[in-house]
Amino acid sequence: MDDPLSPRRPKAPKAGILLAIDAWIDSTVYEAGFLLGQAYENLTIFLRRFRVSGWRRVPVEILGEAMTLGAAGSVVMLALAMPAFEETKGDWRTQGDFAVTFLDRNGLEIGQRGIIQRDSVPVDEMPDHVIKAVLATEDRRFYEHYGIDFPGLARAMTENLRANSVVQGGSSITQQLAKNLFLSNERTIERKVKEAFLAIWLEANLSKKEILQLYLDRAYMGGGTFGIAAAADFYFGKEVQDLDLAEAAMLAGLFKAPAKYAPHINLPAARARANVVLDNLVDSGFMTEGQVLSARLHPADIVDRGKQGSPDYFLDFAFDEVKRIAGPTGNRSIVARTTVDLDIQRAAEESLEFNLRQHGKEFRVTEGAIVVLDTDGSVRAIVGGRDYGESQFNRATRALRQTGSSFKPYVYATAMEHGFKPDSVISDGPISWGGWQPKNYGRSYSGRTTLASALIRSINTVPVRLAKDHLSIPPIKAMAEAMGVETPLNGHKTMVLGTSGMTVMDQATGYNTFADGGFAGTRHAILQLSTHSGEVFYDFSRDAPQPKRVLSEQALKSMNSILVQIPEIGTGKRAALPYIRSAGKTGTTQSYRDAWYVGFTGNYTAAVWLGNDDFSPTKEMTGGSLPAMVWQRLMVYAHRNVDLKPIPGIEKPFIDADVAARAAEAEKRRLAESAAGTTDRPAALSSATTIYLRELSKAFRDAPAIQPKEPETLSAL
Repeated sequence: MDDPLSPRRPKAPKAGILLAIDAWIDSTVYEAGFLLGQAYENLTIFLRRFRVSGWRRVPVEILGEAMTLGAAGSVVMLALAMPAFEETKGDWRTQGDFAVTFLDRNGLEIGQRGIIQRDSVPVDEMPDHVIKAVLATEDRRFYEHYGIDFPGLARAMTENLRANSVVQGGSSITQQLAKNLFLSNERTIERKVKEAFLAIWLEANLSKKEILQLYLDRAYMGGGTFGIAAAADFYFGKEVQDLDLAEAAMLAGLFKAPAKYAPHINLPAARARANVVLDNLVDSGFMTEGQVLSARLHPADIVDRGKQGSPDYFLDFAFDEVKRIAGPTGNRSIVARTTVDLDIQRAAEESLEFNLRQHGKEFRVTEGAIVVLDTDGSVRAIVGGRDYGESQFNRATRALRQTGSSFKPYVYATAMEHGFKPDSVISDGPISWGGWQPKNYGRSYSGRTTLASALIRSINTVPVRLAKDHLSIPPIKAMAEAMGVETPLNGHKTMVLGTSGMTVMDQATGYNTFADGGFAGTRHAILQLSTHSGEVFYDFSRDAPQPKRVLSEQALKSMNSILVQIPEIGTGKRAALPYIRSAGKTGTTQSYRDAWYVGFTGNYTAAVWLGNDDFSPTKEMTGGSLPAMVWQRLMVYAHRNVDLKPIPGIEKPFIDADVAARAAEAEKRRLAESAAGTTDRPAALSSATTIYLRELSKAFRDAPAIQPKEPETLSAL
């Protein structure tokens, strides 16, 4: 310790160093400011020398504004391009080296995925007439543009306007490849913007030959085939190198609409389309009329593959599951036995198409998706859209759509787990939550009501009040996730009324918890994986994780006791099955953009969504209308000749005799009306309008008859 009486030793010059640094910073900042000011003044003096006046000022001002707008436009373009370029981060060149042969639940082959269907034939080894047929039809200026063919786009628009319909497409091969590699078929402006940027990106990173090679290898060609090599083998039993001109023209015609022109489905349409391709070859100057004459006179014949279609949307989903199970180091050549039931698959496809044909224009709806699960979690059917050939985008497993009131069972299930009962009373009245004031569908309130009545009538304020005053959002979100919802939920308070996007598969998986006794984690599309020699290396019953209970028996019984009443006396009456007791919930989103019916019996769970790809509103379509009708038609077929199981917590699978008789009579009447070409339309007029029209009709009936005029008077008029 220092002696306080001893003389102080001089301190190190630390303070002097800090003062020097501070002085240097001050002087540097001052000098930098001075130099910037001087530079600005010099720039101002320089620009004054070039200030123009008179007529010369006009082009200078225009040029200046153009540079300003160009800079702003560049920033906007960059902002739009960034989301598109995010799509290129993955290993998009790799197709994967899996080769999977799929069997249905009974062991019959139903399709293939992987390299078996994608053996690539180099472009240089393909016949010249094959390449010319594709380019003449899809992108005749392919070697002249840089991703986007503006003259071709203008030509297509002109031809479409002249024909008053879409007869030519304006997308280049590069744009189509960008869509196939990175994007979906959703018809949105965002997708078209991404497609344009990605087309330019592909042109900058690949040669024309590489782009054409990828396009010919990756395009869907109908019949479950991908790539022109697989299509040549499937339709003609030939290698690409052996195709003649007539066959090449038929294949080139498939790129536009493979399902519509697939020759094994509609040979006359395929030949007519091939004739259009031959016209294109002549119009583009690639061939002369004499060179294509033989192909016109002798159109292509195909190998008879039968009429049975492939469940392609299901196979895409099952292929992803196979890759997940096999892993990066597992077997690559695999035989997969799946859970699909082809009869239910076809019934689901038929129900969707039938109802959209009958009522699609009436409700202004164009698309739909369906998932059917056995109550043990087996995926029996997936319908990802109306036409796989037109769009391979799987709306059942990839499209995120708001669920509306069909989300409410997750809220009520959480409430039941927190001690509420179906007869628990809660207020149905105006409510405000952080400025959000949800209203009921009819803009009316019923005061104190039970939870059972609130869910059956699909009241909005009650689940909001449950979440706000009793549960909070995190437990509801956790319950939905525990029941099998894989899509990340937004966690916002409006989530309780279904504003968070979910997939149809999410909905079917979640509701299947009610049908499977409160257990989750059972959904699967693969029963077994084996090698081609028969060695089984995966078996679901042996290797899959055990299911977990997420709903107590009491909560399950409470929920199912409410849900079974919705098709009987609630919003889902059109989904009621004759003689069979079912449960379910309707869902309708704001502006009628999405409509749902998700329901189950003791045997199956099915989720149905209807809407439009471009998110345009339907014509007041609710979940209790067309989606319930699609669900009902499908489930009537699915329950034929099966041993009926009771819904968990509900004693009998059959409904009461009186209810069954009324449902059977309603079904009989609906079938008679359908056969007669009539439709069961919902009421479209308000009560006030109806009263007014009745009074108007009475006024016409009571009005005195109009007296005819004399002949001479009539002749004078």
